[in-house]
Amino acid sequence: MERAKSWFIKQDQAYFYFLNRRSKLCVSFFKHITHLGGAMFTIGLQLILLMSSNQTLRKVALLALVSLVVSHVVAVLIKKTFQRIRPYLALPNAMVHGHLFKDYSFPSGHTTAVFSIVISYLVVYPSLLPYLLPAALLVAVSRIVLGVHYPSDVLVGALLGTFTAITFSTFMF
Repeated sequence: MERAKSWFIKQDQAYFYFLNRRSKLCVSFFKHITHLGGAMFTIGLQLILLMSSNQTLRKVALLALVSLVVSHVVAVLIKKTFQRIRPYLALPNAMVHGHLFKDYSFPSGHTTAVFSIVISYLVVYPSLLPYLLPAALLVAVSRIVLGVHYPSDVLVGALLGTFTAITFSTFMF
């Protein structure tokens, strides 16, 4: 078991370094993309969509907000339980670009947020998949490129957001 854990950690770090060492142009792009998973954008957009005249859209926005809040609470509890140090604090030569977070890294809150919202919309509007899923994946990758998360942080964040949205969609749709 210890050998498997060691292998997993090495793989996580190797993929982190691969994505973290990108060009300035790439970093600049991801500095903008990452905000799609931030609180200002995710909450703000849903509050605006709650005012839509389209009843289905309002219902999906409510689903997205509920999924967002619940997944956030779960993510915070997981962070406090596992207390994983952020890669830029733990790994030599890790490059951090942008805001220095002081909380723990596991799971990624931005990734959890964007997946809880994107999956909420995909449940009702599956034709949006070619647009929304790549956007969510770019947010996830941005967290690694910017040096604030390991690949496993964003993977678990994506799974948590997805699970939360699917679970609550069964009650609302």
